[in-house]
Amino acid sequence: MATNQTATTDRQESVSIQRNRLAYVGFVALALLAGLASRRFFGDIPFIRLYAGDVLWALMVFFGFCTLLPGWPAGWLALVTLLFSFGIEASQLIHEPWLEAIRATRLGGLILGFSFVWSDLLCYSLGALIGYLMDAYLMPGRYRRILKR
Repeated sequence: MATNQTATTDRQESVSIQRNRLAYVGFVALALLAGLASRRFFGDIPFIRLYAGDVLWALMVFFGFCTLLPGWPAGWLALVTLLFSFGIEASQLIHEPWLEAIRATRLGGLILGFSFVWSDLLCYSLGALIGYLMDAYLMPGRYRRILKR
């Protein structure tokens, strides 16, 4: 028995994501404030002191990249966040005088950190994953739109 199958070609549409930059600047600020608050108000709790700030730092970096690269897919932004975060952590193995001078400032210390810790890589991965999941699945339409071309 012969079947008549028609060959169909699926035309894949190109999809573009457009994020509301102002909203994502707000998300950066919220992640930053949450990270600072975690150390200030919950610093007595060892688990939070050791890990929450690093997770929130990576989440802040993710939202920062969402702001700078609003058309990029969430998966690529998560990858860029990981590369950036891992690069910053690896830079903590370098102790050049000029780099130590930057770290000695409050802002430089918050951004660059002081010493390499393996567990920070896991925290950054978790922060990037949370950012990805929030952006890809939880953000309402008013913060991000998917445009089909």
